[in-house]
Order: sequence, then C-alpha cells, then structure tokens
Amino acid sequence: MEPPTAAARIDRSTTRRAVLGGVAVAALGSIAGCFGNEETANAPDPISIDAEQACDNCTMVIGNHPGPAGQSHYEDPTAVLDEDRPAQFCSTLCTYAFTFDHEQESEPVVSYLTDYSAVEYEVDDSGQRTVISRHLEADAFGDASELTMIADSEVEGAMGKSMIPFADADQADEFQAEYGGDSYENDEVTQELIMSLMN
Repeated sequence: MEPPTAAARIDRSTTRRAVLGGVAVAALGSIAGCFGNEETANAPDPISIDAEQACDNCTMVIGNHPGPAGQSHYEDPTAVLDEDRPAQFCSTLCTYAFTFDHEQESEPVVSYLTDYSAVEYEVDDSGQRTVISRHLEADAFGDASELTMIADSEVEGAMGKSMIPFADADQADEFQAEYGGDSYENDEVTQELIMSLMN
C-alpha cells in the first residue's frame, strides 16, 4: 500500500482538527448547560413555604396537602400577584398552570419544585390514595429546569394526579419502575399535558 500523499495528509489532519474542535465546543456547551444560563445563575434562592400559605393558583392551603410544592420568582411579582413576593403553589401542576396562564404578563426568572432527590420522602399507600410526603423547607426545592418529572404515576399529590420531580435521573427511573408514569424534562412540559393531568 502506498503512503498517503501530502494532500491526503492535510485533508486527514484538517478533518481530525475539525472533529476535535467540534468535541471541544460540545463539551463547553455541556458545561454551560450544567450551570444554567446567566439569568438563572443570578436567580434568587428558593424560600421555605409557610404551611398556612394559600396556593396562588387554586387557593388551597399548601400545608394541608401531600406531594410536591412549587414556587416561581418573578423580576416584578406585582405583574402577576397583588404582593411583592414569590408565587407559591400546592403542586407542580399548579406551578405550571399559573406560569402558562400568566406568560403574557411575565415569565418567571426561575421556578422551583420539590426535589425528591434532596429529601427523605415517604410514599403512603395506607389510605384510599397512594400519596407522597410534602416538604416545604427551602433546601427541599430544586430548579425546575434541572429536574426530571414522573407524571401520572400511581403516586398522587395535592391535585390528585401529579408530576413528581427528581434531580437525579436514576432515582426518577427507579420511582417510575416502581410506580409507573411517564418521564418528562422541564422543556417537554406543555399546557396540554398539565390540563390533561388536572382534569
């Protein structure tokens, strides 16, 4: 076999350089994705939700119900609320429903949902419904954009059908294997999905 010509060597090295450059760009993109965009990086931290707080979407008292809760932080909360505070919700469904309903007025800087990878949770099947424990402390919440949600499983929350969020995708898979449901990332959640779960 004849050794490659100079032109072939140049083509091969150019291709290799292009591939390595592409890999480097992809790696940087992955790292940027892990840390979120600049706006999310500068977002306010989650707060602890008072158990007596009424849900800003459905008005149910948040502490009276099981399952994941949520909160959305707006640059100007008065655009969507009568008060200068984060919007607070009894469920993942109410968090998304409120966001979709008010997207014309304002988009949240960040939304947080209960992260069941961050808490010692319990699933209770001793009653008529199988429900998951409620956690309202600030460190129980994770950025919704970084969570995997298991929707429409056997495990319910405040609104009945629920979306149970996990930061750890493996834990989400384990939960899904045990209790069923469908897996969604934040950007896959649509208003149609939320309405189908709330009906």
